[in-house]
Amino acid sequence: MLNRWLMVLVAVCGAALLSGCATGGSKAVVHDAQVLNGIDVLVRNGFDVLEGQRVGLITNHTGLSREGRSTIELFNEAENLELVTLFSPEHGLKGELDRKVEDSEDPLTGLKVYSLYGKNFKPTPEMLEGLDVLVFDIQDIGTRFYTYIATMGHAMDAAGDAGVKFVVLDRPNPIRGDRVFGPINDVDGKLTAYHPSPLVHGMTVGELAMMFNAERELGADLTVVHMEGWRRDLWFDQTNQVWVNPSPNMRSLTQATLYPGIGLVEACRVSVGRGTDTPFEVFGAPWIEPLSLAARLNSLNLPGVRFVPYRFTPDASKFKGEACGGVQVILTDREAFEPIQTGLSIVRELRLLFGDDFDVDKVNRLLFEEAVLEHVKASQWPEDYRVLWAEPLEAFMAVRAGYLIYE
Repeated sequence: MLNRWLMVLVAVCGAALLSGCATGGSKAVVHDAQVLNGIDVLVRNGFDVLEGQRVGLITNHTGLSREGRSTIELFNEAENLELVTLFSPEHGLKGELDRKVEDSEDPLTGLKVYSLYGKNFKPTPEMLEGLDVLVFDIQDIGTRFYTYIATMGHAMDAAGDAGVKFVVLDRPNPIRGDRVFGPINDVDGKLTAYHPSPLVHGMTVGELAMMFNAERELGADLTVVHMEGWRRDLWFDQTNQVWVNPSPNMRSLTQATLYPGIGLVEACRVSVGRGTDTPFEVFGAPWIEPLSLAARLNSLNLPGVRFVPYRFTPDASKFKGEACGGVQVILTDREAFEPIQTGLSIVRELRLLFGDDFDVDKVNRLLFEEAVLEHVKASQWPEDYRVLWAEPLEAFMAVRAGYLIYE
């Protein structure tokens, strides 16, 4: 009997320790929130804000209620609204495609699905004809260059021009709503830098919609259906919600946390692990020597992260079938982790170690801040980079404060 109780005690303690390790901290995550997404609140309230409306829905496979029912299904069954048209973002309605997406037909409803990641990034007037309201319900991951928020912005712009109402069903920022990092983009990009903001913005899609609408003067008749129970200090695994991969290569909260740093080199001649089991947890290239790179990166003592020499061969995407040297990125403390300092440090070390083999200028295809990149190219120390964006970031934070919904 005693042995059995000892085994139970060991199992419980082991689970607690593993939970603590998974969060990157010294104690286990406390799953203390029961978060209702915008779709859950809308359903509970009898679809009140859509009563009697002809609806176009911008969504994908992440548009789910807490019970796992799709927003498409819920809208299609609702008796007090008419679902007319569907729109899909990058990766398509099912979130499976890593290429431009064609228009299609939804097998559940038989409705037309217009792609907003193909010939058009923005709904055309013809697509919006006969609609009273556009609804947006997609899970974002909290990084500026993830394209879903730009899709929302372009759709709001089109809705404002067409006199069609716009409703956002809000969802959590999975990497928290109180962590903001990085420079402000100095140009607008169609899908990867829609609005001047830091790389990690710490906002929900509903808050971003309010900011886009006001600051860009889009003129949309906007309603945000708020979440209930969400706090800014919550990581996604503290919301008691089911993780659904938002895109084919975003497969865990750890990857979403690392993404704004590791993703900075994705436009370069570097694999970020697409075509492996752990995208954005590894990076490398055939020309990288893993031992020297890992040693240099670890010598910087970057907070919350360590680097392990690693070799891998992607079976898809960049360097498909080629052996790559690189590093595995280990998140040791997600609370301390600073993604942009880490990402720019990686850029700096790749340039110092491997010279012209690393096409450093392509970093700006996602960074969108030439002055910062020039300092990195000049081999300035990583701690100095933050001085470059301190003043613009402070100004952004002042504007951002006016659009925050949640405490």
